[in-house]
Amino acid sequence: MEGFLIRAVVVGIGLWLASKIVGGIAFSSTETLIAAALLLGIVNAFVRPVIVLLTLPITLLTLGLFLLVINALMIMLVAWFLPGFLVAGFWSAVFAAIVVSLTSWVMSGWIGPRGRIEVMTMHSPRGRWD
Repeated sequence: MEGFLIRAVVVGIGLWLASKIVGGIAFSSTETLIAAALLLGIVNAFVRPVIVLLTLPITLLTLGLFLLVINALMIMLVAWFLPGFLVAGFWSAVFAAIVVSLTSWVMSGWIGPRGRIEVMTMHSPRGRWD
């Protein structure tokens, strides 16, 4: 559960950045942004894998670029379900998907594969630094 919440925060940061950078993406309130991040996490966990599997041939044909379209469609689906989250059109959703993906990619350096914040410690082989 902790991993899901950390990833939802990262997605929320990405959606907030998208609303600031991309025209056509807007939230009516902070609560709507939080709800959109949580709902997008749920949609990405349950709906997206099915869609990716069903569209696997076209994803392979486009060398993975169709995944960007799938991510945009997931954002549009969340906006359709959630009042107060506005996505003006398909291209706004595509650019928002790019911003959210880049944000998640950058943040993945601090978040491990299990969705937890990773802390690295280094030890000298002899117990001290030379």
